[in-house]
Amino acid sequence: MEKSVVSSEEYPTCRSVIEGIASDTHRVLTEEEQSKLKKQDDSVLSEFKKLKLEAEAQKNWDLFYKRNDTRFFRDRHWTTREFELLVGIDGDAKKVLLEIGCGVGNFLFPLLEENAGLFIYGCDFSPRAVEFVKGDPRFNEERMKVFVCDITKDRLENNIPELVDVVSLIFVLSAIHPDKFHQALQSAADVLKPGGVLVFRDYGLYDMAQLRFGRGNKIGENFYVRQDGTRSYFFSVECLKTLGTGAGFDVSSCHYVNRRTVNKKEGVDEPRIFVQAKFTKRGCKMQCCSLCFLGALYLEVLPGRFNKGGVGNFRKDIVKVGLFWCRFLKCVCLTLRK
Repeated sequence: MEKSVVSSEEYPTCRSVIEGIASDTHRVLTEEEQSKLKKQDDSVLSEFKKLKLEAEAQKNWDLFYKRNDTRFFRDRHWTTREFELLVGIDGDAKKVLLEIGCGVGNFLFPLLEENAGLFIYGCDFSPRAVEFVKGDPRFNEERMKVFVCDITKDRLENNIPELVDVVSLIFVLSAIHPDKFHQALQSAADVLKPGGVLVFRDYGLYDMAQLRFGRGNKIGENFYVRQDGTRSYFFSVECLKTLGTGAGFDVSSCHYVNRRTVNKKEGVDEPRIFVQAKFTKRGCKMQCCSLCFLGALYLEVLPGRFNKGGVGNFRKDIVKVGLFWCRFLKCVCLTLRK
């Protein structure tokens, strides 16, 4: 299986023996599995511990990369296959991509090798991970730029002077507090071209990793902490669709990917569930803006041209002109954000 889907508590030598099967509905739990989830509710973390984990989120991911160096995850060659199918990028395409949560470059470097015309921006929460990318012998400043960024509060535009064609969020959003999901997706949308694509993959609801958590690991609904302090959220398709549309995207596809993970040596044979989606950023509806412009002009400005009565009516016309521009600019801002 891809190392990208294995947490620090999971089996690092497992492999997927069944290709992903797409589904729109979550897995039906057995009575035993339902009991496991119910037991997790008996010892939800205290507010103090929740706040501490949030405050130490960056430190915990930096320590993760300090312990594991660049060895924990394998290069994600599976993403290059699925990525081309999802986005339509081929080796000759001239495209610009942003990888949010680039880690040590397991997705970035394979994609650059297979797409000669691609330029990639990469950012990560962990300064140590970014330094690993820069220290990799495959790092090429002419084809990539990597930087440290917290997408829930930092402006990506400060490091990306252009709009990008594609944004990837692969096993990243699950590590962020659910209260900040919208801001993270909005940050991605802000640097994406209208009509550009966001490719998403992450942990799915009722994945075996979720069922394995015991008492003392649950932070909130579908949100957990691992032993090393890093966190993981498990998404439903419905939740993900709502997040996408709320951040200004159209949902091109969104489904569960069902697999089985097998490791005979470790005695492991269990189902894995991920969510995969393709979101398209809504374009600016300039026709709508034009109609609003003409409507506001007709309703607010032109009638004043025919008013007679001296300075009083002139002042009213000035106010109407001001209202017209305020409404027009508001229309432009709203449509550009969609």
